[in-house]
Amino acid sequence: MKAHLPARLPFSLPSVVRPHGWWQLSPFSWNAADGELTRVERLSAGRVLELRVGQSGVGVGVEVDGQLADAEWGEVADKVTWMLQLDLDLSAFYALVGDETGLAHVERGAHGRILRSPTLFEDVVKTILTTNVAWSGTLRMVDALVSGFGDPLPLDPMRHAFPTPTRLAATDEAALRSAGLGYRAPYVLELARTVTEGELGLEGLKDAALPTAQVRARLLAIKGVGDYAAASLLMLLGHYSFVPIDSWARTMVSREWYDGEPVGRAEVEAAFERWGRWKGLAYWLWDWAG
Repeated sequence: MKAHLPARLPFSLPSVVRPHGWWQLSPFSWNAADGELTRVERLSAGRVLELRVGQSGVGVGVEVDGQLADAEWGEVADKVTWMLQLDLDLSAFYALVGDETGLAHVERGAHGRILRSPTLFEDVVKTILTTNVAWSGTLRMVDALVSGFGDPLPLDPMRHAFPTPTRLAATDEAALRSAGLGYRAPYVLELARTVTEGELGLEGLKDAALPTAQVRARLLAIKGVGDYAAASLLMLLGHYSFVPIDSWARTMVSREWYDGEPVGRAEVEAAFERWGRWKGLAYWLWDWAG
C-alpha cells in the first residue's frame, strides 16, 4: 500500500533527514542513493510494520507492505507528518534571516525542519543517551535498546520497533545496564515508569500552544535532562528560543567571532540573540564553513 502526504513548501526530504543524526539511530535508516527513509514502527494496536518514505512531488510517498485499515493509515499519516514536520510554516523565519550570509542557504535548500521520532518519549530517551558519550556510544546504546526490548518486524524479525514505555517499565535497571546504558539506566527506567503510570503526560508537550517556559520546566524536571538536552528537545518540539550549548557550540562560536579565544555560554547566546524566538534554529542551520 502506498499513499501521498502533502508538505508545506519549500520541502526537501534530504534537508529534513540529513542535518540531524537521528536517521542513524534505530529504528530509522536512510538510503542516500534512493533518497528513502525507512523505519520499523509499532502501531498503537500492536501491529509492527516497515514505513518506507521518499519524496514525491510536493510532499512524500509512504509505502508499507500489505493493506492498512483506515484507522491504521490515519495513524501512519499522523506519525509521518509529525516526524517530518510536513505542516511546518517557516515563512517568518525565512523572512527574518533572508539577508544573513550565514543563513543564505536556508530557504533555497528548504532547511529548517528537523527529523524527530513519532513519540516524544523516544526522543527524550535518545537525547538522554547522547549525554556524556561519543556518538558511537549513542549508536550502540540505541541499537541495544531497540534490539533487546522492541517488538520484531514480522517480515524481518532481526529488525525491531522502538520499545514502548510499557515494555521498558516492565524491565529493571540491571537489564538496562546490561544493554550498555550505564548511569543512564535508572533515568530511562524512571521515565518509562512515570509515562506508563500516567504521572508524566509526555506526549501532551507536543501541543504547540504551550508556552516555551512551561515546556522547558517540564523537560528539566525529567531526571537525566539538563539544559543542553532540554534545549535540544525544545528544538524538536518547535520551540527555538534556546540554543543547545555544548563544547562544540562554544568551539564554533569561538572560531567564528572570537578568533579562537575561549568563550562561554554568554558569548554563544549573544551570537544568536538577534534572532529572538528563532535563535536556536539560526544556530542549528548556521553555515559554519562559510
